[in-house]
Amino acid sequence: MAGLSVAHKVALAALLERCPDAMLRTVSSAVGGLPGERAEELRVMLAEETRDRVRRAFVLAPLAPMFRQRADGIAALTFPPAVLARLWKAASGREPHLLPQLDGEEPSIAVADRICLAAASAARDHPGLIWPGADRDAGPADLAACLDLAHMARRGLSSLEVWLKRPDDDQVAELRILLKDCATIREDGAERLLEILFAHLEDAVLILRIVTQTSAAVDQEGFLSASELAGFVDRLIAGVEARAVRIAAFKPGADAARVQDVMADLTWCANVLGELDVTLALDTQSPWGKSVRDGRVAIAARLSGLLRAADKAVDQALPWERVQTAGRMTRKAPHLNAPVSGETVQAARNLLRLVGSVRGPASTFGCEADRKTLVETLTARLSDYADQALRMVNDGEAGDEAHAMKLIAFTAQCLDLIAAKEAARAVRRRAAVAGAPAGGGEASSRAA
Repeated sequence: MAGLSVAHKVALAALLERCPDAMLRTVSSAVGGLPGERAEELRVMLAEETRDRVRRAFVLAPLAPMFRQRADGIAALTFPPAVLARLWKAASGREPHLLPQLDGEEPSIAVADRICLAAASAARDHPGLIWPGADRDAGPADLAACLDLAHMARRGLSSLEVWLKRPDDDQVAELRILLKDCATIREDGAERLLEILFAHLEDAVLILRIVTQTSAAVDQEGFLSASELAGFVDRLIAGVEARAVRIAAFKPGADAARVQDVMADLTWCANVLGELDVTLALDTQSPWGKSVRDGRVAIAARLSGLLRAADKAVDQALPWERVQTAGRMTRKAPHLNAPVSGETVQAARNLLRLVGSVRGPASTFGCEADRKTLVETLTARLSDYADQALRMVNDGEAGDEAHAMKLIAFTAQCLDLIAAKEAARAVRRRAAVAGAPAGGGEASSRAA
């Protein structure tokens, strides 16, 4: 049987080059058992592509995160993902005889650093090939500058976890020496190295722990705001301001995804503001201090409003009604015909989930006392609602007993959402004794 033609190999090589890693593994697995000469040639091509990617991942590891946008949306120096493959092809083509030294359990770091320098030269010599359509003095120049420091970044990444925790004097000195060495390579070397380290941090605020170790005076706002490192603080404060706007614009409703986004924004802002409090001595009258204060006040006001909205949402989802007892006498009782689904019910679920999940942010924004009081009030109110509804079921006062038990199950779920686990279990135990299923906490929680 004839093998693959040259045209086939060129087309397949171009296709495999564009395959994501997961798809490449899937294709390799699918082709593994196929018979024939063509299948064997394809397996060889797949093996070569896989090996090439392993080499690329090792060599360009210091800069790899810079070829994708940050998930948190914070501004950062990044490059188009498509540039990575072209950069590697150009750089590895300059040192083909060294590539085998990148294989095995202990690939050569020296070879990796040498190829990074070759990549820097390629980005400068052939910017149109590496990065088509880019301004030669912008993107390709930034890429080449970062590649100049790749070997320094590789050295620094091994100590990154140490610098993020509690580095001793020797470890802090190591960081400062590294930054000084980078500054001798390039005038902006220290700042660029921090950009590379920043790309490796999923939690953007952690860069403050690195920045504040760069100098004995850098924890003072006046020194830092006048330095080239001020940009990192500016970005974090801008992130807080953007999230504060989103939180302020949030309208409680049935969209669970939006509630999850707001909780994530609240947690992110709380972490950033907490880290700023710990790492920097901010002057309340400085631009940074005013921005932080305004953001904190705006978010605190909105969070307080959401706590009040949760209180009202429970009243709407679990309403009461006046029922006649004897003569003209009436009393308040649970409205057992209230719906157990729909926008009002889902809105209550979402807001209660927020109440139960923002303990940390509430502390940061000075709302924890209000949140705790609300949880205690809602626990008592929901427990009373369930008790009275169960008594009505037991006394035969529920027109639709099955629906009433679903309403009681929803009440137990509300208690779960605000972390009142004991009260929720008590409601479910009483519902079970009443002789009808209460909808099951786990199933109800999953449905929510």
